[in-house]
Amino acid sequence: MTPFVFNTTRSIQFGAGSLSRLGDLALAHLGMRVMLVTDPGMMATGIIDRALALLAGAGVEVTLFSDVQADPPEAVIHAAVEAARSAGAQGVIGLGGGSSLDVAKLVALLAVGAEQLRDIFGVGRAKGPRLPLILVPTTAGTGSEVTPISIVTTGAAEKMGVVSPVLLPDVALLDPDLTLGLPAHVTAATGIDAMVHAIEAYASASANNNPISRNLALQALRLMGGSILKAVHEGSDTAARGDMLLGSMLAGQAFANSPVAAVHALAYPLGGHFHIPHGLSNALVLPHVLRFNAVTAPAHYAEMAPHAFPHLERLQGQDRAAAFCEALAGLSRDCGLPQTLREMKIPSDWLPKLARDAMNQTRLLVNNPRPVAEADALAIYTAAF
Repeated sequence: MTPFVFNTTRSIQFGAGSLSRLGDLALAHLGMRVMLVTDPGMMATGIIDRALALLAGAGVEVTLFSDVQADPPEAVIHAAVEAARSAGAQGVIGLGGGSSLDVAKLVALLAVGAEQLRDIFGVGRAKGPRLPLILVPTTAGTGSEVTPISIVTTGAAEKMGVVSPVLLPDVALLDPDLTLGLPAHVTAATGIDAMVHAIEAYASASANNNPISRNLALQALRLMGGSILKAVHEGSDTAARGDMLLGSMLAGQAFANSPVAAVHALAYPLGGHFHIPHGLSNALVLPHVLRFNAVTAPAHYAEMAPHAFPHLERLQGQDRAAAFCEALAGLSRDCGLPQTLREMKIPSDWLPKLARDAMNQTRLLVNNPRPVAEADALAIYTAAF
């Protein structure tokens, strides 16, 4: 067997109502002064008020940073880090969607003062140390609570990643009840995003693609394939919400160790230039990238297909791989997501620019099971248009 490395979050705590343990966990892992990182949308839900009350009840002093933006720019990171330093934070809690968790990771790292953001973009450049860190996801999508990755918007539109095991938190606290209030369109986009993580991890050409990641990816697809439509259309179904949150985490563990590829590479320019939410960006290009890949590398898609869509078990080989691509496109439609770049008001004359920018995502493209040239990227965007 080829050697591999598998890293994940030290402690994973899952269960309905588990947010109630936040005060005790903060005392045990973070200390008496913490920064809570979140976003304005979360402030309106009542969840942050509950978290603050739990922390206050445990005697923990909290500095609140609630200015996280989607696809967080560097300025937000710097502001949060400065606030943590000024408050003398001994630990960090990230509570919210993927952007809040990504910012919390970088605050925990950079508030120590040993490293600068500009120096740690890329793989393995962040060394630590960092402050103790607890992450609490409120969407079933990014899996950020178990990934060593933080994505930042640099300059006007380009996304860059900080990738290092030091970003893995001390505790991931997963409470399905926190996802019950998610709107259907957010549930759909984040759910498809999580399925993309599982799919790309399983098919990744990374030298670190490994049997642990592949098995986690298949279990993630079983959970999410069987529950996403119910979670979208019957949002109060707690069992479906729990399956989605657990599936998202498993997919996060999978791609954290067997990295994602061209779907994400082509999705990033859509978010950077047009501020399309990351999950929806992935959904828009997913079937088109997979159709491209399946021409020369169908085996992985054929293997995954019946785990997400049991009715595809009757097919074999290339036919099953092709049916998997179409089933995913159909799932996106059934979830009510937009299907074309045209629907997102992206002008056709932007497609060449998007293709050029996608080529900058070399960290991701190297993992794709089929090489992607700029002309290929343009063809995929054109198909998605």
